[in-house]
Parts: sequence; C-alpha cells; structure tokens
Amino acid sequence: LIFQQTSLMTINTNDPDIIVKSPGRINLIGEHIDYNGGHVLPAAIDRKVTMWFRKKDNSLCRVNSEDEGAFTFDINEPLQISDTHWENYVLGVVDGVVKARPQKLGGFDCVISSELPIGAGISSSAALECGVAKGLNDLFDLGLSNLELIEISRMAEHNFVGTKCGVMDQFAVTMGKRKKLLLLNCETLDYKLIDAEFAPYKILLLNTNVSHNLASSEYNTRREECEQALAVIQKDHPAYDFLADVPESIIETYKEKLSEKVYQRALFVSRENARTLKAAELIQRGDIRGFGKLMYQTHEGLSKNYEVSCPELDFLVDLSKNLPQVVGSRMMGGGFGGCTINLVEEGFVNEFMDLASKAYKQKFDINLTSILVATSNGVETVNSES
Repeated sequence: LIFQQTSLMTINTNDPDIIVKSPGRINLIGEHIDYNGGHVLPAAIDRKVTMWFRKKDNSLCRVNSEDEGAFTFDINEPLQISDTHWENYVLGVVDGVVKARPQKLGGFDCVISSELPIGAGISSSAALECGVAKGLNDLFDLGLSNLELIEISRMAEHNFVGTKCGVMDQFAVTMGKRKKLLLLNCETLDYKLIDAEFAPYKILLLNTNVSHNLASSEYNTRREECEQALAVIQKDHPAYDFLADVPESIIETYKEKLSEKVYQRALFVSRENARTLKAAELIQRGDIRGFGKLMYQTHEGLSKNYEVSCPELDFLVDLSKNLPQVVGSRMMGGGFGGCTINLVEEGFVNEFMDLASKAYKQKFDINLTSILVATSNGVETVNSES
C-alpha cells in the first residue's frame, strides 16, 4: 500500500457532509487499572478534535491533519500499518470499521484540527480514534452502536498502534456528558453518570511538556507485571478474574511469592480500585476535600508502587501540597511526563498557575503549560464548527 502526501489546501473544509467534535478526557482517579478490570472515574472535556468529513464518488481516501500532515489510501486495498505513527490511529479504526461492515465504506475526505496537546495525557489519540469511528459511522449510515465504536477504536490502538490499552479512554470520549463523571467498571462496562459539581474549585491541568519516551514500552511492561501477579494469585484463588478484584489483604499474603516489583504493582492496583469507589461516594456527597486527599494518595502510589511518575510530575504535586487552596493533585495518564490534574479554588487559579510556572521553570528550565478544563459531552456530530 503506497501512502501519498497531499496538501491540506487541496481538501475543502467549507462544504463538509458532516462535522465531528471529539473531546479529550481527564481521569479524576483510577489510574492504570482499566486494563486490570477496575473502576475508573473519567470525564470528557471541553477541548476537542474537530473533523470535517465528505463522501467521494471513488475509493480514494484522503486524511489531512493540520498538525501532522496528510496521506491517502484506497479503501478497496488491504490496510497496512504505516511507518508514520499518527496515521495508524486512523488506519486502525478504518480497518475495524471495514471488518465490522464489509463493502459499506467508500472513499472519503477527512480534515483534522486539534485543540489537544499530544503527550499531555488527555487522550488526543482516543479523541482521534473515536472521532474517525463516529464520523465514518454517520457519514456512511453504518448503524454501529456506541459500544461497537468504542471497541473498534480500542482495538485500533492494539492492532495498529501497538499499545495494549484498556477501554477507559475510548469509553470516556464516546460516552461522556457535560457536568458528569463516568464511574466505569472496566471489567463489565457497567457505568453510571455521577453529578460532577466541583464549585468553588476548578479543574486545572499543568502540562510538564516532557515525555521520557518510556510511556509506551513501560505501559506494556506494567500490564505484563500485573498479569504475572494475577496468574500466581489465581493458582490459589481461581475465582478472581481481574487483579483489581483481589483485596489488599490477600495480595499482602503474596509478598514472598511475588518479586518485589510485581508485588508493588499488585498492591497499587488493589488500593487504587478501592480509592476510586470511595472517591465516587465522596464526590456525590460533595466532599471535595476528601476527594482531593484520595488524589494525593493515588499519586503517591503511582510514584512509589507503580513507578510511572517522573521528577517533573512529582515536583508539581509536591509544590501543591503546601497550598491550602489546592485540595488535590496527582499525575494523570500513562506517566513519565504529561500533566498533573489539580483541584484549585477558583479565585486562586491564576496565582497558582503563575507560582507553579515560575517554580517549574527555575527547577527544570522548562516552560509549563496550564490548561483549564471543564466536563463536556462525548463525541458528537454537529451542524456547525461552533
């Protein structure tokens, strides 16, 4: 399969058949346990990827990203993994849609514009995947359900990108609702919408603007370590299908049977699942400060037990601990860079951004990026670009 470069200007965004808005996501708590069958508490956010789609009368597909470039392929030819990383998020979804609905896709144009910073841990990849899936579903009237679109998007990441991710990102991007959090059981996909009223606090992301190039390889390593722990535990406790279901008290009995690293991973997963369920109770009671304490505990676990943090993330979380106006802070996402997520008193947001930026610059000589976000609806087809 030959990919051709093409100019953005050759694809007209003024007369699309449909426009899709696909959000990034935050995860308030419940990190690295979606692939362990645990509970997570994500939300879609008001930063989006916008995609313009138009049908064509031939089999040629042209996909153009304002940030990443462009490529073309023939929908009637077998799709292959590209050497250009970002293209695989699109190709993997198209491949999944073709397999779900054979002979239903024709050629199309797609132009992509994103407000989501790459590598910040707010799932720009899932936004892209779910946006393409939603766009093709609506453009060609395929009748795929939301759960089918979620699974196609997730498997694109597995089969074309090479990251064995859980289901949380694609689920949140697809099913999110404004002013709601999703309490999602990643084992059963049962979920409920929880009212997310954080006032007088705002959700502030601090982007470290670093990526230590470990996120992908170490992500898969953590998954393997968790699978090792579960395999040992299941020999004595076959009823547990997922590591997140195993109580901390049982995991503690395996301290001598597991390697120290694998033991620490399992301990974190069990504790984090329990924390997430507790956090969902607290937010429903309006106990934001209690919720924030659990966020700090999560960061400690991610840094010490799961070892997916980095000096930049730890510095920002530690900085916030001495500020009573910040009630919760932790690293968010795969780790080794990306963002911290912070709950900050509304009147202190600007001061905190300034304080954190100066301290971070002084410590690491790197510019910090602040991103204020709010919860939003999941991926949707819209009538205009507004």
